[in-house]
Amino acid sequence: MARGWESKSVESQLEDAATAAERRGESLTAAQREARRKLEDLQLARRYTQQQMASTRSDTRRSALAQALAFLDQEIARLTP
Repeated sequence: MARGWESKSVESQLEDAATAAERRGESLTAAQREARRKLEDLQLARRYTQQQMASTRSDTRRSALAQALAFLDQEIARLTP
């Protein structure tokens, strides 16, 4: 019985999320969802890289992280509408 209840709960949550997105006018295509996911991933990677840069003491590592930040900034700019 618990298994059935859980699956109905998950199904209900998915339906609620889809309905809320439709009410907000967010009927995104698969390509738009993929682009949004990729942009969020890049932003997360950028925040992580910044944290690493703030805590590193190595100049070589700092240089590599600066290059990574520059690349991430380019990719974010390319995906941002």
